[in-house]
Amino acid sequence: MNLIYTLMGVPLGYLMRLIYAICNNYAIAIILFTLVTKILLFPVSYKTQKDAARRNLLNPKLQKLKKSFANNPQRFQEEQQKLFQEEGINNFSSCLPMLVQMLILFGVIEVIYKPITHILNISKYVIQDAVSIAGADIAELAKNGTRNMRCELLTMEHLSNHGDKYSSLGENFLSKVSEFNEKFTLFGANLGKTPSLHPEAWTKEAVILFAIPFLAGLSQLLISVYTQMYQKKQNPVDAPGGGCITVMTFAMPVISVIFAFGLPAGIGFYWICQSVFMFIITFALNCYFSPERVKVINEKEKEKAKIYAEKHPNKKSFMQKMMEQQNALNDQNNSSSGKNKGMSRSEQNKQNRDKLKEARRRMAEKYGDSYDDDNDEED
Repeated sequence: MNLIYTLMGVPLGYLMRLIYAICNNYAIAIILFTLVTKILLFPVSYKTQKDAARRNLLNPKLQKLKKSFANNPQRFQEEQQKLFQEEGINNFSSCLPMLVQMLILFGVIEVIYKPITHILNISKYVIQDAVSIAGADIAELAKNGTRNMRCELLTMEHLSNHGDKYSSLGENFLSKVSEFNEKFTLFGANLGKTPSLHPEAWTKEAVILFAIPFLAGLSQLLISVYTQMYQKKQNPVDAPGGGCITVMTFAMPVISVIFAFGLPAGIGFYWICQSVFMFIITFALNCYFSPERVKVINEKEKEKAKIYAEKHPNKKSFMQKMMEQQNALNDQNNSSSGKNKGMSRSEQNKQNRDKLKEARRRMAEKYGDSYDDDNDEED
């Protein structure tokens, strides 16, 4: 897990450092950082919503397939996959944006937890010395030191009250961190602090920190409700519904609120920015993909898929391979059950015991253990 944080944190750290150098304010840097990542990922968002719009266009055909193979789910999946293959639609295209967003979130967490490393670009040796100084007064740091993910945030907070203890550190540590502390804020609230439901005093900072998790949840709820309403409008017959979907629509924002109360406020603020930009992009693309435009796009994509299939007749998609493996497994099970039909119960039991013995013998050979048939007889 630490490797993922580091791999994603280093490039995103460079990006945040560049943006911060331009705007010289951490909250604005997060807004611009979110905007830049959304622009970079716009082709992925475009393709995802294009495929979703094309699926909506194919919904009448899918409904016919459902009625035709209502009693044969396996055949329905096969015919559905054939339809998607002919139309050039990737069934897994919606997974890519989710994966990318998750990886970016790992990087954002790393950058927000370690601003001294990624934004101020101070060496790890100086940071270790600074954490040791803070650890003399903070029990949490005394135990784990730099292994504590919040070590840099705690050190920054400690430095704001005990700056004289850091004056001997190199790389202008004291002046750099002191200046950064003043700009590591949103309307005066330190984004490195963790929001609390029960702050010691309801100061302006406490109120802002308290509001961030709820705003993060509300912004995510906005996207969920809008997406559900749009899908229902596009496909009234096949629109997602029911208790499960309703629970997920409201449960995920609540979970976001809970998580945001356990993380630095900067992460919750990033979630707010990310949700707002995502809503704007989603709304704009939904307006762009009008029914008339989708029909034109669909014909072009269908022609591309046809040409590709003619040029690569033997190439199979991931979904096709999965379906073939499933069919082979079903055939094997059916064949096995057919052979067992003429057997008595005792013969079937003996066959099962023989298979179990063979499996145990192979496991014993694989791991160099001894195997005794007598033990199986006792079982």
